[in-house]
Amino acid sequence: MNLPKVGTGRNNDASSWLVKFSILWLLSQNCCRAGAVWTAYMNISFHVGNRMLSELGESGVFGRSSTLKRVAGVIVPPEGKSQNACNPSTRFSRSKGAETWLALIERGGCTFTQKIKVAAEKGASGVIIYNFPGTGNQVFPMSHQAFEDIVVVMIGNLKGTEIFHLIQKGVHVTAVIEVGRKRIIWMNHYFVSFVIVTTATLAYLVFYYIRRFWVARIQNRRWQRLTRDLKKAFGQLQVQVLKEGDEVITPNGDSCVVCFELYKPNDTVRVLTCKHFFHKNCIDPWILAHGTCPMCKCDILKALGIQADIEDGAESLQVLMANELSGTLSPNDQGTGNELPPPRRADKVTQVQEQPRSQNSSQLTPVEEFHSSPRQHDF
Repeated sequence: MNLPKVGTGRNNDASSWLVKFSILWLLSQNCCRAGAVWTAYMNISFHVGNRMLSELGESGVFGRSSTLKRVAGVIVPPEGKSQNACNPSTRFSRSKGAETWLALIERGGCTFTQKIKVAAEKGASGVIIYNFPGTGNQVFPMSHQAFEDIVVVMIGNLKGTEIFHLIQKGVHVTAVIEVGRKRIIWMNHYFVSFVIVTTATLAYLVFYYIRRFWVARIQNRRWQRLTRDLKKAFGQLQVQVLKEGDEVITPNGDSCVVCFELYKPNDTVRVLTCKHFFHKNCIDPWILAHGTCPMCKCDILKALGIQADIEDGAESLQVLMANELSGTLSPNDQGTGNELPPPRRADKVTQVQEQPRSQNSSQLTPVEEFHSSPRQHDF
């Protein structure tokens, strides 16, 4: 037979730790109303031969409707195999000379109120209920009906079965129960679950919006940098104004492969790095959307030193570049042919560069001449 060791200090610390652990377990595993919980100091004594052994510890928890007072007596379990005392005819084998006794009952089988009622009707001054098997020394405050002058305490399964086995071996066990410390339980496991879910949701939302803001900031910087690069790149592409007598301006002349319209006098064309030219208002959006020449598929932006994939978000990029390139010449901004010197030959087109527009007028400055026959430009 394994008997408990004599040593109140160590057992006291262990019992206190078990009670604290049980209360924490209670908060996460059991639904309990807000209110006060009282622990119970239990001094358990028994005779071994000629020696009296005792164990003192804060190892119990009073029931919610229990009488809070000191009680002492002999511990008596129910008779028979069933130790849950759910049957009203349950009997307790107690000594004839014992005036006060405490019923030791196993949890389960019926409600706490029914167990306490059976023990009270048999004359018990207090009821000690030990927890389910497999729960160790976990305890929690029981909810039950109030019984006048009846002390109701729960202890752990390990402690309860230990006492029960001692009694089965014929050991006389007594206990003194005193009121311990008051603890406040202000939340149940539903509230804990709510707090966990709410905290996780708020954390996700904060993370989501911070990440969204950060991505938007990075994308905005990228678009700004790309806008500057595109503006600089478009400034490197040549712009020309077609004149009467140019070879491309004939009934059988070439047409813009983007809009399929024939070239006409005063049309503004943009010459790409591959020497193909198109209507400026046609080719600018095309380059922003595709980045290549529509005829030879030459990578115009790469040739201009821009390494960027603009297929995604091309529509946004066109809108973004609309104001940046608004200073680029359009056919309506060309004025009359008197502003430019007449072409020297019929198969030449005067090449011009864009100049900053003043408040009163816009001018084109002739730069050079070049042959723009269809054969030379792969039309």
